[in-house]
Amino acid sequence: MEDAAAWLALREKLWPDADNAVDVDGYFAHPSDGVMLLAERGGEAVGFAELSVRRDWVEGATSSPVGYLEGLFVAEAHRRSGVGRALLAAARSWVLEKGMTELGSDTELHNLASQAVHAALGFVEVERQVNFIMKIADR
Repeated sequence: MEDAAAWLALREKLWPDADNAVDVDGYFAHPSDGVMLLAERGGEAVGFAELSVRRDWVEGATSSPVGYLEGLFVAEAHRRSGVGRALLAAARSWVLEKGMTELGSDTELHNLASQAVHAALGFVEVERQVNFIMKIADR
């Protein structure tokens, strides 16, 4: 619980339009089989990774369940210093401890920086897609 404020501050930088406080509170109030990893340097939170267990279909996966990297963020001043790699190493360890053999992730088509980070960390692109929605009723 002591990491909640630091995690929230970093999360708001990654997802400024999300209801981050609700998500962080929910993580502590309703434990799941996911995990949040927080990276610190000199007592300061400088990055985080959020992982879940996906039991539904994960693009490119050949097993189930699959560990899923829901989010990875490193504060700008600490990028390219090994924080992301350390978070991913901890994520891989968590996945293996849970008995899973694959780690999935995603990013949006326009987020070229995230795509480059994923590739640099060893992820292999498996699919591209365009999603659609049709509104059929107003509520």
